[in-house]
Order: sequence, then C-alpha cells, then structure tokens
Amino acid sequence: MVKSSHKPAQTMNKVNANKVNEWRMITLLKANIIAYMITAIAFIGSALLLTYTSLPESSIPAIAIVTTIISVLVAGYDTAKGAPSKGWLWGLSAGLVYAVILIIISSTVDQKFMVSRNTATFLIMAGAGGTLGGMIGINVKK
Repeated sequence: MVKSSHKPAQTMNKVNANKVNEWRMITLLKANIIAYMITAIAFIGSALLLTYTSLPESSIPAIAIVTTIISVLVAGYDTAKGAPSKGWLWGLSAGLVYAVILIIISSTVDQKFMVSRNTATFLIMAGAGGTLGGMIGINVKK
C-alpha cells in the first residue's frame, strides 16, 4: 500500500482559512495604524487652526467627532476591501478596535478607567462608522 504525501482537502482548507484569517488580522491592524495617522494629522491641523486663527474652542468636540468618523470609515474600508465576504463585519471590527485602543490610551493617560455614556456613544459611533466603511470597501471593484 502506497501512502500519499498529500494532505486531505479538509486539512488544506483549514490551513488556507487560517492563513486568510491571519492576513485579515494584519490588514485590520495596518488599517488602524493608518486611521490613527489620519487622527493625528487632523488633530495637529486643528491645533494649529485653533492657535493661529479665530476658530473658537467650542468647535473642538465637532472636530473630534468628524475626525473619528473619517478615521474609522478609512479603517473599515481598508480592512474590508480585500475580504472575500462580510465586509460589514470586518469594518465593524476595525471600528471597535480603533475605539478600544483609544479608550485604553485615554484611560492610561488619565490613570482611571470610566465607562460612561460618552464611552458607549463613542463605541457605537466607531462601530457604525467602521461598518459603513466596511460595506463600501467590500463593494469596491477589486
């Protein structure tokens, strides 16, 4: 009896699925790095505008919201654009990862962790923005 050196198809499919999932996770992290770069650039630009123009400080919350939405849209789009399916889920994941990292960073800086209505609103906003970006990304022609 001759033994075959080939792996069964089921094992090969699992190996391929694991590689695809690993690639998707790397893509998710890269997309979040890009999103944080967008956030940093927008906040630096906003700080310069606030310093050197008559832009009121009351515009800071609006700037933060718009920046967050744009950043998670980009993260969701980048994460989902190469996915074979479920772009909304990849986008949601990217948005939530963005939010959780930002919550951890802000909790570390403040040296306290508080879950408030603002935290919940931020998570929902980031998740929704990422989901929308993922839906757009999955539907872009490859």
